[in-house]
Amino acid sequence: MLKVQNLNQFYGESHTLWDVDMNVLSGSCTCLMGRNGVGKTTLLKTIMGLLPAASGSISMEGDELINKPAELRAHQGIGYVPQGREIFTQLSVEENLRVGLLSRGDGLREIPEFIFEIFPVLKQMLSRRGGDLSGGQQQQLAIGRALVLNPKLLILDEPTEGIQPNIVHEIGDIIIRLNREKGLTILIVEQKLPFARRVAQQFCILDKGRNVAADEMGNLGEDTINRFLKV
Repeated sequence: MLKVQNLNQFYGESHTLWDVDMNVLSGSCTCLMGRNGVGKTTLLKTIMGLLPAASGSISMEGDELINKPAELRAHQGIGYVPQGREIFTQLSVEENLRVGLLSRGDGLREIPEFIFEIFPVLKQMLSRRGGDLSGGQQQQLAIGRALVLNPKLLILDEPTEGIQPNIVHEIGDIIIRLNREKGLTILIVEQKLPFARRVAQQFCILDKGRNVAADEMGNLGEDTINRFLKV
């Protein structure tokens, strides 16, 4: 579904992504892994068009995205939940969800009921300001906001960061449900190895802005973990 080929990206004169390749298969959950500062968030932002690519290819279902602005990439069916959630703290839960509707390509302007089936707490808090929610509730709101555009691909950047353990498990349940029951393709950045093993079928590891490993999650061995993931 999503194919990244020979992707290069620069911050000023700093070369941050080096000929990165990644293939996210339709219907899969793929975990992008690596230590802090190796380029994971940069790669996601470049996929979303929030950072410019210097060269290479980013395609979605065979359609080249590299020169398309970020808003058109959302119209292609990519939902994005950034690191730190970035909800609108002064807007209500309902208003945050309606912002996500603006990126739908079919013109629907009503919040789909399945959002509240997945996140019942959001229905209970529709009128509450986003900034008044707990960290876990804000993460659910951020995921819900991405889901209202009915994406083909959902990208999540460290969705368990700063979340209490019981909500971490709940978010894992939701990712599994979206992927395995609803067939949603998911690309996730995650540092917690047990969580990654639980939700993802494939992995891709970056180190210093380069691909160093990619395989099925069951083939992620201790040598690779010790070399590229352990701090």
